[in-house]
Amino acid sequence: MMTQAFYTGISGLKNYSSGIDVVSNNIANISTVGYRAYNSEYASLFEESLQSASAGISASSVGNGVRMQATAMSTEQGTLALSERSTDLAILGEGWFGVRGDGDVVYTRDGSFNIDANADLVTNDGLHVLGTMGGNFDENNVLTEVLTEVKLGDENTVEKLRFPRTLTYPPEPTTEAKFFANVGAGYETITVSANVVDAQNNRNLLRLEMTKKEIQTPPGTQYDITATIRSADGTIEYASEAGDLFFDDTGAFASSTITTIDNNGTPVAINLGSGYDGLFSVDVPEVAPGSSLADGTIGGDLQGYSISQEGDVFATFTNGKQSSVGKLAVFHFANEQGLNRISGTRFEESANSGQAFFYKDANGDNFIGTNIQNYRLESSNYDMAAGLTELIILQRAYDANSKSVTTADQMMQKALQMDA
Repeated sequence: MMTQAFYTGISGLKNYSSGIDVVSNNIANISTVGYRAYNSEYASLFEESLQSASAGISASSVGNGVRMQATAMSTEQGTLALSERSTDLAILGEGWFGVRGDGDVVYTRDGSFNIDANADLVTNDGLHVLGTMGGNFDENNVLTEVLTEVKLGDENTVEKLRFPRTLTYPPEPTTEAKFFANVGAGYETITVSANVVDAQNNRNLLRLEMTKKEIQTPPGTQYDITATIRSADGTIEYASEAGDLFFDDTGAFASSTITTIDNNGTPVAINLGSGYDGLFSVDVPEVAPGSSLADGTIGGDLQGYSISQEGDVFATFTNGKQSSVGKLAVFHFANEQGLNRISGTRFEESANSGQAFFYKDANGDNFIGTNIQNYRLESSNYDMAAGLTELIILQRAYDANSKSVTTADQMMQKALQMDA
């Protein structure tokens, strides 16, 4: 029994010392962004049952020590702390960011990212953040297509994310301008205007002037109409067209001889509507100002990037437009507790975790399967109060096992002395 006391005490010293190391490491990383804590799990070694001679049943047992069975990763969500950088990200829910240097993909919950001198989205120590680029800007950093989202590629096609520091939203020339106005029934000149964009990224003014003809030919009424395009400051006239405007005997729009006008090299269709939806001629005491609606967009320069909850990276431009240019990848595992910790907050897949995969929707398209928040960082998921309590318990258990070894040693010494 004295030998058993030695083994029991020594096993306790060894394993509770390892447990103290685990808790101490958790406490030391209480301020580490994206840290995943580990919890020690213990199991008893073989026990010897003590039988009752009278009842023939097991009354109690004597253990042969303890062993650390496993250190299990805690998957609890850490609290989200505010950050000052739009590239600082936190995963709300399950999942892992993928980052890569020269080797295999490494997985982390630490979203402390920034854009380096090469315009790559990287970790603080230079590993590239992985995802899918939209491929919608050219080598001159001019946007070629506006995307509301970028589809996430397959797990084996993820790439480093590169977002240029300068990006241009090209002008979209106006192709049509629609006008709404009541030209009345009098002989005063009615004007209505529209802002139109040309291919050179100028915002010009398309102006219509309508005057009732002195000589009318029933049925209906006829007007002279002049369409003019000038620069916004009025110093340059790009085009001027004159024609005729016709309304039927009810005042509804019938037709016009002017249908298009050249806007500094781009034709613009002049849409005067149909019936009473557009221009019409109704006698009222006071004619209200007209209005217009034109397509086309003035060009803009990159104002900044933002990241949506779905992981899309949106470029925002000075003209108020946005376009997705890439999507962050969020990886998932069948058993994330089986990941191997490389160091700190970095992990690698293992046989226990299974291979990384993406979730798929009903259409078979990949999606991140969680929410991402920018201007946020996930804190350590370890509870300091619980950790200190656990540390006290382990230290007391360590002291108890130490005393059992000392007591067993003293008993052994006395036994040897008695034998002598």
